[in-house]
Amino acid sequence: MTVLYQQLPAVDITGLDQAEAVERLARFGENILPEPKAASLLSVYLQQFKSPLIYILLLAAAVSLVLSEAGDAMLIVVVLLLNGAIGSMQEYSAGRAAAALRKLEQPRATVIRNGRTQEIEARLLVPGDLVAIEAGGRVPADLELLQATDLLCDESLLTGESLPARKVAADYGINADNNHTAMAFAGTLVARGRGKGIVTATGLSTKIGRVAVEVGKPSVSQPPLMIRLAYFSNVVAWSVGIASLLLVAIGLVRGMAWHDLLLMSVGLAVSAIPEGLPIAISVALAISMRRMARRNVIVRRLPAVESLGSCTMIATDKTGTLTLNELTVTDIRLPDGTDLALEAGADLEACSIKSTNMVPAKASERAAHLLRAASLPNEGSLTQEENGWKGVGDTVDVALLAAARKAGLEREVMADDYPLINRIPYEPDLKYAASFHRKDERVRIFVKGSAETLIDMADRMDIGDRVVQIERDVLLAQKEDLAARGLKVLAFAEGEIDSTIEEPFGHGHLIDLVFLGLAGMQDPIRPEVPQAISRCRAAGVDIAMLTGDDPKTAAAIAAKAGLEFRPDQVTSGNAVRDAEAAGPEQLDQLTRHARIYARVAPTQKLAIVLSMARNGHFVAVTGDGVNDAPALKHAHVGVAMGLKGTEVAKESADIVISDDNFASIVSGIGEGRTAYANIRKVILMLAATGAAEMLLFLLAIPLGLPMPLLPVQLLWLNLVTNGIQDVALAGERPEGDELSRPARRPKEPIFDRLMVRRIVQSTLVIGGGGFAVFYWLLAQGYEEPAARNLLLLLFVLFENVQTLACRSERYSVFHSAFFRNPLLVLAICASQALHLGAMYLPWLQETLELAPVSWPEWGMLLALSASLLFVTEIDKRMSGRSKQSAA
Repeated sequence: MTVLYQQLPAVDITGLDQAEAVERLARFGENILPEPKAASLLSVYLQQFKSPLIYILLLAAAVSLVLSEAGDAMLIVVVLLLNGAIGSMQEYSAGRAAAALRKLEQPRATVIRNGRTQEIEARLLVPGDLVAIEAGGRVPADLELLQATDLLCDESLLTGESLPARKVAADYGINADNNHTAMAFAGTLVARGRGKGIVTATGLSTKIGRVAVEVGKPSVSQPPLMIRLAYFSNVVAWSVGIASLLLVAIGLVRGMAWHDLLLMSVGLAVSAIPEGLPIAISVALAISMRRMARRNVIVRRLPAVESLGSCTMIATDKTGTLTLNELTVTDIRLPDGTDLALEAGADLEACSIKSTNMVPAKASERAAHLLRAASLPNEGSLTQEENGWKGVGDTVDVALLAAARKAGLEREVMADDYPLINRIPYEPDLKYAASFHRKDERVRIFVKGSAETLIDMADRMDIGDRVVQIERDVLLAQKEDLAARGLKVLAFAEGEIDSTIEEPFGHGHLIDLVFLGLAGMQDPIRPEVPQAISRCRAAGVDIAMLTGDDPKTAAAIAAKAGLEFRPDQVTSGNAVRDAEAAGPEQLDQLTRHARIYARVAPTQKLAIVLSMARNGHFVAVTGDGVNDAPALKHAHVGVAMGLKGTEVAKESADIVISDDNFASIVSGIGEGRTAYANIRKVILMLAATGAAEMLLFLLAIPLGLPMPLLPVQLLWLNLVTNGIQDVALAGERPEGDELSRPARRPKEPIFDRLMVRRIVQSTLVIGGGGFAVFYWLLAQGYEEPAARNLLLLLFVLFENVQTLACRSERYSVFHSAFFRNPLLVLAICASQALHLGAMYLPWLQETLELAPVSWPEWGMLLALSASLLFVTEIDKRMSGRSKQSAA
């Protein structure tokens, strides 16, 4: 709860008594954002093993030990330990967001106690302290201002708004919660001026502290991949368990020995359980993570790779994400109605003024005169550093200086041509700034300020070929036109007086000026954003914009960014608040419809994101400020801007865009979809081969045939065909059309209709074909060991062909270059060579009951294994035709 100093004994201008400050420090606690209690390393590590898939792998290790296969058991245990270590590392950063928030705290604060100004550690501030703040520092606690001299505070990290907020002094006793203009908030930067205020809240009671509370909570969203894998794990567990029990029951009816049944069921379980899946998934995600890093998308948590590819909704911040987070002069309106545009790029040496309509030849020259009047009374500065240009001072002043430099005007050169005599600094009450310069025995005056003020000061206006009587109504209409486009508008004028007039030059000389025109400023859209949003639409990803701007400005910026929305899809924080009060269903109804959210608070951003998730979306949230941190933390995937994003945002996010380029997010979506597609390929391969082995036994045992494969042969088959092929398959390259496909439905399981059909096809061909061959061989008089030898070779061939067929779910195996994934080709060749060697090495021949195969037998088995590729290719071709017909 915020502690207002009104609830405390009153203080005077001498500040608190030191003894009272000590008492309040004990009462309210230190002015810090405390770290959440960290879980022990052991508990974090053990949490990694709470998964159905892990339970299956533990069972696999146990049955391997029962079969005296210590090597297999050791491999499974190593996999489990590795996955546990990776998971623990991923959770290591969970508590770092609060630490990043503490970096925004002011380590020292200027406080008045016992009538004496002193500097103390900011953590020792207490409610009721009298604190002084000035330009360049951060506000150390929430303050209600008693004095404010030209005070501007950059609150973008809390509100998302580009322009600094102007602060005014409050009357003693005003309720600060309802008077934000009289409040300075902890962590915000003092951009200009100075002030003095009473501490109203410290620590977690501050506005930034309440954000920290949200950031410190565990994420309520589970990565989409984890949701789908949990379902897959349950399917595998139930399938293996039911099939094993069924086979044991049938074997008992047939009178088979318990020992043989145990070995058979254990061997089948080990063979069917995809113990290599966690490694394959980690490889698929790690490969995509490296590819994303090359596209300036830095993944901080591995599952976020696939989460980004799964997103169906991007809830994006405006400032610094869709826009450059740089106030920029983009439009110039001359008095005769001529419109000129300035490029929004940051390269101040390569930009120029461009006309947006048919204009007189001297329009650029007149615009230069306007920008001269914007530069000379200017109190900001621009300096070139190694990493580019850096502005110091008020953002409006810096924007005007940048515009002048883009037009080829350097203030240093102009200052030499127009030596300064006197300056009138900008004051809020004046609404203008002016400077007086000596030039050729005359004194030139340059003024910048609000349009209404300068229109009243001027009596003439420059229309190009001449100066004419001012038309105030026309100029005011021009100003309103620019403002309606969401631009901040400033006006400029100049004048000239006789140098013999007695100095000092001041306010009384600002008469009979020539009005030069208007400049419109905005935080411009990033150049890459419209195309990136268009690509998102093509990929089936919807976009909503969440901002602290007013609805009209938000709608104008959203339209420029390329978002498609109707006027009734623009809503406000007030509407969100009312919907929250009415209950989750009302809020969910609002978020199903709205796409532009204006004037939203940080906690509302989180509520909107959670509501979108309840509506069935997988939500990716983008942002760069403290105000975005709760939503970044609790979304399915949080995406922070790396260049200008706060540490809080980056620590709360799963992914960081290192170049602040919204288009990089789209590239990341493509890589995420590739990772998920590769995981599906691995699952298809493993599930189909495991199910085929189950089918082989389910057909053979009930019909009275002997065990088709011995337990040791099942383990060998599992090692040879699933040893490295699954990992190699996880590294398949993108197919090229990832962003032209519709987004996956959030509730779509891994085992969708296509996956089930392919598994059934492969299972019938491999399992049914293997049973038929085994039955035929026994009928032809083959001994059981010889029949098993040929059947095992057939299954090795079948499963290698299945690996090739799984390289694409939609395209033919001949669609792309065969060696596009050389590791996979090498893995298949190595698998076949390994089994071939086992057929000739005496000790493996004896252990596995193998023997060389004749050339005719090789030919028959190769033809049979090729039938799987034939069936799969026919299905892919038929599926492609049906989709074309539907289109």
